[in-house]
Amino acid sequence: METRPQSPQPPGVPRWVAMFREPTSGAWRLGAESPDRSPVLYAIGEMAQVMRARGDEVTVALWGPRGGAWHRFDAPVTVTGPAEPPPPATPAAQEPTRLAERMHDRRHQVLMAGLSKAGLYDLAPDDVTAVQTLVDRLDEATLRRVAHWMAVAGTGR
Repeated sequence: METRPQSPQPPGVPRWVAMFREPTSGAWRLGAESPDRSPVLYAIGEMAQVMRARGDEVTVALWGPRGGAWHRFDAPVTVTGPAEPPPPATPAAQEPTRLAERMHDRRHQVLMAGLSKAGLYDLAPDDVTAVQTLVDRLDEATLRRVAHWMAVAGTGR
């Protein structure tokens, strides 16, 4: 049975805080803080992606206010291993033009924004592959529609 390290309570008045465990030292550090939960959840996803890209193990705990006191809202989450690298380009593939590359990046941003609004901030390797597939195969108008559906689902409307 795996036991995860427990995050210490953050200092100061209760607010939304993400505590990250340093993989090398084992020490906990404050990674993000805000009076609102959403920016902290977004920061957790972004920091987890960066840490996984470096090959680091990601352990994070979310703290926040409940009844005027500190409360840990979820058990520490540990994600190991690097993010999946993109598959190598085939020799027959041609270099994309600057415009095609920008449009690809734009479609990716649109989809990631939709996922964030739906409450999905930290993507597993399978999720990253699914996002890449959608970005590669859908036109921008269709992708925007899908992102809109996710954003509406995230607001509970």
